[in-house]
Amino acid sequence: MLNYLWAFMMLIGIVYGAVTGNIEAVSNGILDSAVEAVTLCMKMLGIIAMWTGIMHIGEKSGLVDAAAKRLSPLIRFLFPNIPDRHPAKEHIATNMIANFLGLGWAATPAGLKAMESLKELDEERSGGKLSGIASDEMCTFLVINISSLQLIPVNMIAYRSQYGSVNPAAIVVPALIATTISTVAGIVFCKIKCRKNFHE
Repeated sequence: MLNYLWAFMMLIGIVYGAVTGNIEAVSNGILDSAVEAVTLCMKMLGIIAMWTGIMHIGEKSGLVDAAAKRLSPLIRFLFPNIPDRHPAKEHIATNMIANFLGLGWAATPAGLKAMESLKELDEERSGGKLSGIASDEMCTFLVINISSLQLIPVNMIAYRSQYGSVNPAAIVVPALIATTISTVAGIVFCKIKCRKNFHE
């Protein structure tokens, strides 16, 4: 759907430029945007490689596992119905750590594994039958993942740096406040809905 939307918007822009006699400006804009996109991708590639490498070193050195263990009380509070030592808890912890460090691309594989584990857990509870409805744990994990509490918004810092911000890291404190509020609001909402579902 988004592909059609973008194609429609680009087509409208080109047609409007041709009708108003600004087709040259449209052509220049397309070329400049293409160059800018490649430049931004190259800059982001370096940042992604660095932070993903740091995350990989953390995993190999055991730091991620240690952090995951420290997160276990929080995960137990957020997901009380997941059994102890279930693989889903490890994947959820890894996803939360990556998101907290602003490594959305590193958080995605762990998030997908967490969802697979939660699906398997749901199958076990229902005797191998899937209801086709996301479980409370799945919904809670998705909300927390989307709200994404971040200490270091790496992507935003990179974008601000690319576009000439005097202080790209100035976004850190506002982003931390905003994502803290969104995460707390998401957790409260999920707890209310889960309790309501339990009583029903």
